[in-house]
Amino acid sequence: MAADLFGELQLTEPAKKKGLGAYVPGLLLVLVTAFAALWLNNQYGAPAILMGLLMGLALNFVNKDERLAVGLNFSSQTLLRWGIVLIGTQITFGQVVELGFTPFIALIGIMASVILIGSLTAKTLGQDFRFGLLAGGATAICGASAALAIWGLIGERRINQSQFTIVLLGITLASAFAMTFYPPIASLLGLDDAQAGFLIGASIHDVAQAIGGGFSFSEEAGEVATIVKLSRVTLLAPVLIIIALVLKKDDDAKENGAQKFSFKNGIPWFVIGFLLIAGYNSYQPISPEIAQLGGKLAKMLLLMAVIAAALKSNMSGLLSHGWRSFAPVVAATAISFILALSAAYLV
Repeated sequence: MAADLFGELQLTEPAKKKGLGAYVPGLLLVLVTAFAALWLNNQYGAPAILMGLLMGLALNFVNKDERLAVGLNFSSQTLLRWGIVLIGTQITFGQVVELGFTPFIALIGIMASVILIGSLTAKTLGQDFRFGLLAGGATAICGASAALAIWGLIGERRINQSQFTIVLLGITLASAFAMTFYPPIASLLGLDDAQAGFLIGASIHDVAQAIGGGFSFSEEAGEVATIVKLSRVTLLAPVLIIIALVLKKDDDAKENGAQKFSFKNGIPWFVIGFLLIAGYNSYQPISPEIAQLGGKLAKMLLLMAVIAAALKSNMSGLLSHGWRSFAPVVAATAISFILALSAAYLV
């Protein structure tokens, strides 16, 4: 149970309306853990998302305390939604235009292939294709942020909490690995700045690590990687809509009376909010100060959502899964690198 964008998932049975005080214990625990993760990031350069995830898993025994339920649910639901909305402050549709038509088409092809490979790998290994959809979608778009958003669409009724945590852990580790090794690999292969920037921006999962990896190669590569990566983030909303339609079609094809997926009252409000802010930022650029504040707040909210997801996880269920559970993430990461490298030579 985590990252529930539609309020489908509950840590406990639905309760009567709670006062503000009911949110404090869970929110305080998540906030303190988030600050600890940020301190480790600042002092040692460890990825904040990874640190938050690991600390949340280490502390997940506390979720038995019902006093934390309201705050944890709020963190993994409402804070997640607003975090997705605020990502819009970091992008403009002009960045997609700046990328160019051919690279943009190549990027769409790479993303579609990565999602497909993730789904096919899961199905080949006897896993639910939606588990592969989660792994492939998170790899294709923006790592942990996309994993949280896609999980909110799929829901715990389809993919259990342990599987979600496996994807989240695999994505953060793969992204850290990619940021460390992709720039040296690009250098060894003799790629120029534009090619290296495209490779790094098109294949590294996390936004910060993709941008950091690009600038570790060169200033020009960092600029290209930023444009490419933010173009991938721009596609988050349409990909979520497509995934939702796929899930609805899959539910419609079933005849066992299972509850069907729906958008309820239309396109989710957080998707609309994301597009509206990005659209406004495209038409009337947000001031650098506000954009910087929005970016920091988005990262903080998403970090808190990741921590809440980890705190609510079932460690015994997580440990019961073998190495094959990581295969969709590994396969999606590998095909992402191969296709991005091929495209870098061509575009």
